[in-house]
Amino acid sequence: MAGYLSETDFVMVEEGFSTRDLLEELTLGASQATAGDVAAFFVADLGAVVRKHFCFLKCLPRVRPFYTVKCNSSPGVLKVLAELGLGFSCANKAEMELVQRIGVPASKIIYANPCKQTAQIKYAAKHGVRLLSFDNEAELAKVAKSHPSAKMVLCIATDDSHSLSPLSFKFGATLKSCRHLLENAKRTHVEVVGVSFHVGSGCPDLHAYTQSIADARLVFEMGAELGHGMHILDLGGGFPGLEGAKVRFEEIASVINSALDLYFPEGCGVDILARLGRYYVTSAFTLAVSIIAKKEVLLDQPGREEENGSTPKTIVYHLSEGVYGIFNSVLFDNTCPTPILQKKSSAEQPLYSSSLWGPVADGCDCVAEGLWLPQLHVGDWLVFENMGAYTVGMASLLGGTQTCRVTYAMSRVAWEALRGQLLPAEQDEDTEGMCKPLSCGWEITDTLCVGPVFTPASIM
Repeated sequence: MAGYLSETDFVMVEEGFSTRDLLEELTLGASQATAGDVAAFFVADLGAVVRKHFCFLKCLPRVRPFYTVKCNSSPGVLKVLAELGLGFSCANKAEMELVQRIGVPASKIIYANPCKQTAQIKYAAKHGVRLLSFDNEAELAKVAKSHPSAKMVLCIATDDSHSLSPLSFKFGATLKSCRHLLENAKRTHVEVVGVSFHVGSGCPDLHAYTQSIADARLVFEMGAELGHGMHILDLGGGFPGLEGAKVRFEEIASVINSALDLYFPEGCGVDILARLGRYYVTSAFTLAVSIIAKKEVLLDQPGREEENGSTPKTIVYHLSEGVYGIFNSVLFDNTCPTPILQKKSSAEQPLYSSSLWGPVADGCDCVAEGLWLPQLHVGDWLVFENMGAYTVGMASLLGGTQTCRVTYAMSRVAWEALRGQLLPAEQDEDTEGMCKPLSCGWEITDTLCVGPVFTPASIM
């Protein structure tokens, strides 16, 4: 092992136990604490992250994964991914500092932000981060002046009109402008080494991947024609992190592999990478949050009565976290988080129209409404699954004051798989252990069997 992660960084979950058991133990402890200062926390299954990585290597064997740090910058996630040999895609100085602080070499970092502050370009130059992205002339001028030894990747626009979170309106050069940018780079002695694109998050249009790879081939030829040493293709990110996504990761991988075989066949000398965030962490994190206040609101409308003759009501529950922090996906992804009751209710309990609100005193901090829940009380806990993407570390960016702690867990099977993944093939003949579930989550529905895997080389 490379030494980024140790057993002291997480709770070892033995066979027969799960993160649900750990979560119940933690909620019980928080409820009984006299201080009462823990109102929300995460349980992160690092084994689920390991499992996703092995799946990625199986589905996209020619592609080297880089983790998008902004998606979830929690230390446990960064350490386990560094242990797996991933590179890191950083958007700013703070993220570069974060990954270098745990020992990640600069050669495994890409500064993937087409619009950078000059001071942060200088920071990258000083700390050895040489791979940067751009999509405009102003960026080229800044890099030529502040980081002349940089190796640049040209970000091109895509048709991401079907994506849940499109990016091409903000980032990406059109095909028509690429030649001019490449000529300008040559004139100012800025080295361009590759092409990147991003089809947006939640893209259901598989053709967008094929078309983007085809467009990248055209730009590669432009660059080579002008004398640039083009050898990096960056497939971007936006890959789904949930098994039940509209388009499964395996389907996307199949389309990408076919397009790569056509436009960038094996042996062509091109280094292919992808930047993944949601894919690795979405399903690994489970949130427990307590009810801090409640209010019953009577729906006193003419002609509306319950069967027992009483006036119908809705119950408003206030949580310690809201849309300006952990539940920001309500604002940005138009999601409606569905809670799981930590205390199991009986089938006989009546259900009430309910809504969940965050702690901020404005009308926008609504986490979920239109729910039907049994009567809950202040101090009860709600559980939300699939909370790993754009939750940890986001509150400060959105004006919140997140102090939500993370408890990391890993099954012993996952830990042994992680420890053994760097062994040479001739020393690791027992691949049967790799076929066991690596996650220690709420429910294991399938298994994954892969052979020994190795740490990818650095990008530079």
